[in-house]
Amino acid sequence: MSKPVSPKSVQPKCSQCRKNPVSAQYRPFCSKRCADVDLNKWLSEGYAIPGAPADVANEVPGQEMSEDD
Repeated sequence: MSKPVSPKSVQPKCSQCRKNPVSAQYRPFCSKRCADVDLNKWLSEGYAIPGAPADVANEVPGQEMSEDD
C-alpha cells in the first residue's frame, strides 16, 4: 500500500494551463497571464451553464398564459 502524501508537499497545478504550480499571488492560477485568459473567457461568454433557454425556462409547465392577462 502506498504512503499518504502530506498536503504541504503537494503543489497544486494552475487551473488554466494545468502545467505550472499555483502562485500565491494569482491563486488559483500560476501567473497574471493565466488569470487574464480565464477572465477573458468569462467576459466573452466562453463559459456557460447548460440548461433550457431563458425564455423557455421562465414558463411554468401546465400553466398557459391567457389573452386577458
